Amino acid sequence: MNLFDAVKLKEIPEPIISKAEKPVMLSDETMQERKAKLLAKMQSEKLDVMLIYGDLEHGSNFEYLTGFLPRFEEALLVVHKNGTAYLLLGNENLNKAGISRIKAKAVHVPYFSLPNQPMQGERSLIDCFKEAGIQKGMQLGVVGWKMFTSQFNDNTQLFDLPYYIVQALETLVGRKNLMNRCDLFIGAEGIRTINNANELAHYEFGSALASDGMLAAMNMLAAGVSEMELGQCLNRYGQRNSVVTIAAAGERFVKANLYPTDNQVKLGDKISLTVGYKGGLSSRSGYALYDETQLTVPYLDGIAKPYYYAVAAWLENIQLGMSGDAMYQKIEQVLPKHKYHWHLNPGHLCADEEWLSSPIFEGSAASLKSGMLLQIDIIPSVEGLGGASCESGIALADAALRNQLKQEYPALYETFMKRRAYISEVLGIHLHPEVLPMNDTVAYYRPLMLNKKLAFVKE
Repeated sequence: MNLFDAVKLKEIPEPIISKAEKPVMLSDETMQERKAKLLAKMQSEKLDVMLIYGDLEHGSNFEYLTGFLPRFEEALLVVHKNGTAYLLLGNENLNKAGISRIKAKAVHVPYFSLPNQPMQGERSLIDCFKEAGIQKGMQLGVVGWKMFTSQFNDNTQLFDLPYYIVQALETLVGRKNLMNRCDLFIGAEGIRTINNANELAHYEFGSALASDGMLAAMNMLAAGVSEMELGQCLNRYGQRNSVVTIAAAGERFVKANLYPTDNQVKLGDKISLTVGYKGGLSSRSGYALYDETQLTVPYLDGIAKPYYYAVAAWLENIQLGMSGDAMYQKIEQVLPKHKYHWHLNPGHLCADEEWLSSPIFEGSAASLKSGMLLQIDIIPSVEGLGGASCESGIALADAALRNQLKQEYPALYETFMKRRAYISEVLGIHLHPEVLPMNDTVAYYRPLMLNKKLAFVKE
């Protein structure tokens, strides 16, 4: 028997939507816990100072401690091993120092301002760093947004901050005292890879919001509906997206365009939908068809069913203590790379950004831990066939964390249990107790996307 024969298209009820309506704010206790985790890492790594870079597109490590992204400009957070902190800010962010979630002294750095803004108060960048307490000979860990994993370079000496910042730091402390330590934030033992109950509740809002928008767009999908109308469904409440929203019918990226247009859905079109917010992303792809008799290519057996079987295997096997390599090998076993041509990590961590890092890769000894947020992210590609996608996220929570969620966020805990029941009882996918679906549509997949009743199940 073919493994994929277990995947069937059936008429099933769609998930009951819990509706993401009210964001959960990060508590003062959580923010102090985050700072304490950083200081502990600095002590163990014998670092005098951590310098954390941020801009609008590369600011999540900065935001992790300050609570805000530097709108318009670059910014730096300087944290000393004794806990003293400084915020180096340009003209338009200088007033944000007072709202930082950790106490920090403001240092005005006109270099960080937008082009052609006033440079009053200008002095050398080195002098700005000195005001922030950075001195010659200090051991300085630099954090941008990228943790390099090159096999050919010293990854601590690859820097993703603007050159003028690195150059000034090198002049001040010496190159041998300057290291990329983004790994302390997002690496296998990074402080951002594990979430407490408050953080899981905070991130669930964004994951659920993406899911709500995705189901609404799927239900709106019909011949004659434009990509922009679908995009309007996907984008919600004025929340900032973590990725470019995709609503594409037919061929994607015509004339290099990434964004929804007035192009209308036509019968037989390939469909691609993606939206993401803090905490998670939802993605679906398939064909604008009502039933498989309308297919002109072997889409279901050729890619969609094998892909869904892999998604089910991912969900049924993921558990605490599992190594990243074990999950990689499981996906390789059920969806061989040489045939289905997936190349990226089959799953990754997420947080404020869509892709934090990934413990799931060939040979990975990294262990999956309680408090991790993970996305199912398997991207097969078979020539001549449209894509298959049912990407969503889960949290891993041990008994202690589940009990904490139950006590502190009882309504959310009940929502987690309802989602687990739907996945098990309706979709036929059985989860380990520590797996908490972060939204209502985890594993809910309608590959023939004009048919609102037919979805995959595993029997």
